[in-house]
Amino acid sequence: MRIDMHTHTTASDGLLTPTELVKKAFEKRLDGIAITDHDSVDALDEALNKAKDYQNFLVIPGVEMGCNYDDEEVHILGYFIDYKNKNLNEELTALKSSRWDRGISILNKLMELGINLPKDEILERARETGFIGRATLARELVNYGFVKDINEAFDKYLDVEKPAYVDRYKLSVEDTINLIHECGGVSILAHPGILKNKDIMTYCLERGIMGVECYHSKHSRSDEKLIRSFAERNGLIITGGSDFHGEKDILGDYSTDTFAIPEFRGRL
Repeated sequence: MRIDMHTHTTASDGLLTPTELVKKAFEKRLDGIAITDHDSVDALDEALNKAKDYQNFLVIPGVEMGCNYDDEEVHILGYFIDYKNKNLNEELTALKSSRWDRGISILNKLMELGINLPKDEILERARETGFIGRATLARELVNYGFVKDINEAFDKYLDVEKPAYVDRYKLSVEDTINLIHECGGVSILAHPGILKNKDIMTYCLERGIMGVECYHSKHSRSDEKLIRSFAERNGLIITGGSDFHGEKDILGDYSTDTFAIPEFRGRL
């Protein structure tokens, strides 16, 4: 059962609507997708409804939440969550509000640097989805010709310690893992291969993480080998996902045979 376990929609910083994403995944002959928008479950009702149009196509309710640890941003994926959970939605509302305020602050910083993006127009577009993130602003920098691509936008302006970076409210790693478990979900450390400090994997393990994302579009072969070895030594779930946002046609290039994983098979 081949499922891309890491995808994003317009409910966060993806380019496809939930309906478009489900349709594209079906056309690519996937058995399903997990929708893991940043700090948002707003896409799930629409996606689950669209999945009914396709026989035996699965949408796994998920979320991706960012945390801070040791001066790094750590992302935790939650799968099979009760996305109607009151505590979860209260936290997501607070996180989205913080993202919005952070987006405005970044735009102001960019203007101070002489990068005069049309702030009002950008915010108006963002209001259509209720989400504004660094990737959103990176695309705007590309669209208006200030950088050649999203990577350059992060490298020059938006990454941690860069001149337009602004921090935002986040839960701790431990609180995020606990919240996912409270919602009946399975917690997975996202793309650990891109972490500078690999000791964060052990930190997450000690706080109850259930698995690690081994196969990911930004992981090297050596990353995969290291992460798989860590997971096998510690009895963790191993997953794979493309982290599809829409810019690159990588949907399904990284996936998980979810039926082969006991913790997933029962839920499926």
